[in-house]
Amino acid sequence: MQTKATRSHDVSEDQTDTAILTMLLADPGPWAVEEIARELDDRLRATDGVGRLYAAGLVHRLDGFVFPTRAAARANALGG
Repeated sequence: MQTKATRSHDVSEDQTDTAILTMLLADPGPWAVEEIARELDDRLRATDGVGRLYAAGLVHRLDGFVFPTRAAARANALGG
């Protein structure tokens, strides 16, 4: 499977999604998408990653904020 390169970084979509979900699960209080963008140092990666995680049912979005779903938190607690 080929991965997409983003900017000068060689970061796959899966790696981006994992990084975002890891941040959200470590501190589950709502995160602003802008905060995620600052952490990743890339607004487009953050926006796209949040969109993919939302489509997969792993995060909730509300007025520019994101937080993990109960399913994501439970899967994380089970080690997966």
